[in-house]
Amino acid sequence: MSDALEDVGPIDYLVVEFPGNRMTGEGFPLLVDLVDRGIIRIMDLMFVRKDEDGTVSGLEIADLDGDGTLDLSVFEGASSGLLGQDDLEEAAAALEPGSSAGILVYENRWAAPFAGALRRSGARLVASGRIPVPALVAALDAAESAP
Repeated sequence: MSDALEDVGPIDYLVVEFPGNRMTGEGFPLLVDLVDRGIIRIMDLMFVRKDEDGTVSGLEIADLDGDGTLDLSVFEGASSGLLGQDDLEEAAAALEPGSSAGILVYENRWAAPFAGALRRSGARLVASGRIPVPALVAALDAAESAP
């Protein structure tokens, strides 16, 4: 592994659907804040739309901020090359017709020093996952109602 990659944090991705193509932009200032504070680094950000007839098309970030209400220009050029056409198509397959989605690939920079220390010590990641919030809520509710 090259020294440049020694202190890279875990890389995650999200596909967020916007039913009815309604992107309000409410989450974008929070995303910018995470980047500004060094918590994450955006590797890729792409958008895809699935029309009512099932036609899938990629959207350029510049196409999304034309009306002045949703300023995404800060994310323009966020492309590491990790995402390709096949990823757009796979994300679109999960979408309802008439919806769009943002696909975000990001590095968890907060974890980079820890991940680097583990790599240097010879440790290796053998499993990883995420617990969905509804599963967490259900488990907590079950624990509370248990005798």
